[in-house]
Amino acid sequence: MAGPGGASPRPADRLRLDKWLWQARFFKTRSLAAAAVETGHIRVNGTPVSRPGRDIAPGDTLTLPQGNRVRLIRILALGARRGPAPEAQALYRDLDAPAAAPPDAPIDA
Repeated sequence: MAGPGGASPRPADRLRLDKWLWQARFFKTRSLAAAAVETGHIRVNGTPVSRPGRDIAPGDTLTLPQGNRVRLIRILALGARRGPAPEAQALYRDLDAPAAAPPDAPIDA
């Protein structure tokens, strides 16, 4: 059975990359997420992608630039909406090692 506009329905276990990046709060808008994907700087399972509509699923690994560092993220779940930060953080696991504190940083006691 066809979905709206005659397109076949999207499987529930897949989601567009740009939409997931927006829902997981890596970008403020979906159009910014799409633009980042189109530049080719985001990798899915080690392969550079340039299509914002590329489907992703739980278990996929994303490599993306954020600020002055590169993030390595494992997708744990697909979101149903762009919710609050704690809800967004439950969608992925950050595979990066924790950043080391600068040598001059005070130690919390």
